[in-house]
Amino acid sequence: MKRVASLLALVFLCAPVSAEAQRPARIVSLNLCADELVLRLADKEQVASVTWLARDPRGSNVADLAKDVPVNRGLAEEIAALKPDLVIVGAFTTRTTVAMLHRLGLPVLELGVPETLEDAYAQIREVAARIGAPERGEAMMEDMKAAFARLPSAPAHRPTAIVLRPNGFTAGRGSMADEILGLAGLDNLAARLSTDRMGQLNLEEIVRARPDVLVINASADGPPSLADDLLHHPALARLAAEGRTVPLPTRLWTCAGPELAEAARRLAAAREALPE
Repeated sequence: MKRVASLLALVFLCAPVSAEAQRPARIVSLNLCADELVLRLADKEQVASVTWLARDPRGSNVADLAKDVPVNRGLAEEIAALKPDLVIVGAFTTRTTVAMLHRLGLPVLELGVPETLEDAYAQIREVAARIGAPERGEAMMEDMKAAFARLPSAPAHRPTAIVLRPNGFTAGRGSMADEILGLAGLDNLAARLSTDRMGQLNLEEIVRARPDVLVINASADGPPSLADDLLHHPALARLAAEGRTVPLPTRLWTCAGPELAEAARRLAAAREALPE
């Protein structure tokens, strides 16, 4: 009898843990992109805290979802006090904080920066599985893929485009923005002018390149900044006067989520509205 009981106990211990048992009950996010996925995919009672940035609509796509959720400033001591059973951080989360969380023995999931749509889908799937909501992750991806499929067909001759960010940064070859421009039917001119993923272009290069579309990738309602001076330079005013500039907030194609398809939709609409 004792032997049977021992065998039953061994079977119980070796049996796989159910998805419900693995489902974290107190999730803390230290990264804005993680905030967006957690708030969209997890049950509200699972979310112990997100970053304070999640409540700012200038940079967050989930400000409405975050308004009733506790926020943090990314300090290790405040995170530890929340007693989380999952902490999600990003590649740019302070390394000392991440190291402290590991030393405290807290479960940490670190997210990289997606460089392709496939990377974005993989990140959605990873977070959804880790928080115990894989079906919601799959549904989000299916919705995104359907939205991309609804984009108007690209013309045989694609208009050229340059993405201009503060300080003259652009979206180079191999970036996710480059991929989205292609899906929107635009030819990323910066991919030929800049060889790295996040290179810079000076004003002369932009004017000389004469893109059909200049994508102003910044928040219109952001605080004044010297980094934004180039975006408003008089030399670029001609493109704006001709209806060839497209404002596109950075938040639309920074994180893995449905806004990536929205960014493509806006770019495709701007392409179709170009003057002859």
